Amino acid sequence: MSRTSTAPPTLHARTQEIDPPADLLDELGDDGFAWLDGGGGLVTAGMTARLAPEDVTAALATADIDDPLVRPGTGAIAVGALPFAGGGHLVVPRTVTAIAADGTAWRTEIGPRAADKSREQAARPAGPKQFTVESIQSRDDWRRMIDTALAEIDRGAVSKVVLAREVTVTADAPFDPRAVLARLRATQAGSVAYGVLDDPVALLGATPELLVRRQGSRVLSRPLAGTARRGSSDAHDDRAAAALASSVKDDREHRLVVDAVLDVLTPLCEDLRAEAPPTVIRLPSLLHLATAVRGRLRSPAPTALELAAALHPTPALGGAPRAAALALLTRLEGFDRGRYAGPVGWVDARGDGTFGVAIRGAEIDGARARLRVGNGIVRGSVADDEWAETEPKLEPMLRVLVRP
Repeated sequence: MSRTSTAPPTLHARTQEIDPPADLLDELGDDGFAWLDGGGGLVTAGMTARLAPEDVTAALATADIDDPLVRPGTGAIAVGALPFAGGGHLVVPRTVTAIAADGTAWRTEIGPRAADKSREQAARPAGPKQFTVESIQSRDDWRRMIDTALAEIDRGAVSKVVLAREVTVTADAPFDPRAVLARLRATQAGSVAYGVLDDPVALLGATPELLVRRQGSRVLSRPLAGTARRGSSDAHDDRAAAALASSVKDDREHRLVVDAVLDVLTPLCEDLRAEAPPTVIRLPSLLHLATAVRGRLRSPAPTALELAAALHPTPALGGAPRAAALALLTRLEGFDRGRYAGPVGWVDARGDGTFGVAIRGAEIDGARARLRVGNGIVRGSVADDEWAETEPKLEPMLRVLVRP
């Protein structure tokens, strides 16, 4: 909690524009953080401070900053992933290397001058060759979970609950987080590849869901809910997209999430709009209903981290009403979610930043990976259909871990 913070009395940050590195992953420290969005993003190395979420804003606001670029992500920043159930920490790194969408690149050094070794990397392991994949829940277990959830929905206790399925992968050698990130970046167009390596258990994935982005007074959230599987042809995908867009069940599930985002952001904004109707976005394996919610924040504007804390967990990750849904999923899932489905991203000293949701990923401890994927259960959900929907959600991460 907050007493685990290890901030120095004052942070010192110096940003300089640089030539874009050939590959951002070459700058990622073995204890770093990665946020890879298309050809840009940021990576870090080293640690200047480890901060509880409630200490981040004050520590960054009092930093001594030399920043000629003054743009989102320059100057002092904090990065990381927070547990689904709260608590946890963010890290102020020693070194940040970033490339913006317009090609501008920079490097920031924070705290005591970072020694060159902060960007040194251990020799890359050869990587595993053999794998065992195990589903922790059986199909019968899953049916019982869904049946219980539907019974709670029928009696009015909840309108939606998001239940997660867990799969483990055990390999014959440790996974290489950098190689996994490189494969995620190459295969998961439309998602942000993220990596959190400051803990012995690494968190890696590619999230398609934007919890919140703040740039100055502008705020954007893009919740996803409602899913269909892609097929082998454009014609199949067109039919699936049309069916998804017209699905009463998926529209109900999606509207719960959008309304919750609007409820949180409306008091904080002078102007707020949700696009309508939802759009269907196409990921490599799945189709999703998505709604962009855009607004202009009132002054003083909350930071990106504060906005993420207010929004999390949306009904796309927990359910609705929030308290009852969280109590139900805790009872039914049978495991601690840890950082699965929690906020992941970064915030800078001006309060700008971006947080996604830590889904479509895995916690990796040496040669063992734990994957979790969640499905929103509403009236009309069918257990076998929900099981089938978990398969393409697991597939992207399984593909980069268990490769030929």
